Amino acid sequence: MTLTLFLLLYGLVVSVAGPPVLARLTRRGIAPQLGIAAWSAAMAVVILTWTGAAIMLVTEAVHWNRDAHWVSACVVEVLRSIDGRAAALLQGTLIAVSAVAAAALPLVVWRAGRGMLRMRTHTLRHARTARVIGQRLPGTDAVVVDTADRLAYCVAGRPKTIVITTGALDALVPDQLGAVLAHERAHLIGRHHLLLASVRGLAAAAPWMRLFRDGATEIALLLEMCADDSAARSHGRRALLGGLLALTGSSVAPAGALGASGGDVLARAHRLTVAVSTPVHARARTQLSLIVLSITASPIVFGALAAAGVIMCGPMGS
Repeated sequence: MTLTLFLLLYGLVVSVAGPPVLARLTRRGIAPQLGIAAWSAAMAVVILTWTGAAIMLVTEAVHWNRDAHWVSACVVEVLRSIDGRAAALLQGTLIAVSAVAAAALPLVVWRAGRGMLRMRTHTLRHARTARVIGQRLPGTDAVVVDTADRLAYCVAGRPKTIVITTGALDALVPDQLGAVLAHERAHLIGRHHLLLASVRGLAAAAPWMRLFRDGATEIALLLEMCADDSAARSHGRRALLGGLLALTGSSVAPAGALGASGGDVLARAHRLTVAVSTPVHARARTQLSLIVLSITASPIVFGALAAAGVIMCGPMGS
């Protein structure tokens, strides 16, 4: 039971302490890919640890006996030495926790899956409609839609589609247009839609979880920064920055789409104009790498030690 309690508490600590720490380390976007990995690792670890703890709680509750082996021997013995009723209270509390966890986790998974399926249906329909009403932009893989809104975005579909409006074409000069289209291609090549749909599905399924809410927002911004980096490498920062500013202030991209003017454009623009020194970049990468390693390795190490008998409670007395 020691492992079960550790998983419950570890997931709680990560879900509460993780958002402010990760936001502070990733907000500047110095190493956006590692930032995405850190947020994703925290969200995945919370889901996996609580799922594992719920399974173990239910299993141990089913096999409960009068010696209360399904409750941590250490905890029960300490409580019994103080008050025999405390152990019974702990039993009831953990039974309630196991019941809530066993009921809540499938509900969260079902709601997240339903949200992702609904979003996929919407984006497929939008991509299909854009290809029907739009026209191919000569020399590119983009579809032009006639509207005054200044928009450039991509949507998942068969095939995946980059959409740009006539309003955006009028606002962009050729090098800016190339940078904006490269930004959208980076989203499609990196399959950013899949990750974004997953984290947004979790946030919608469990809105009371700050880790999921903040994680969805921060990952969306970091994905935009990843696409910015790809476009800047091929077309230059100045062209990309000009393209972002030209599209700022217009309508937002449709739900489920990834647009060049999405996320915090001011933060992205500032990032493109400020050079980061090599030591600062190296320090950020080191910190995020250690965060990812510690978040993912801690439950594995603790589980291995528990399985090996290094971390365990002694046998309970009669």
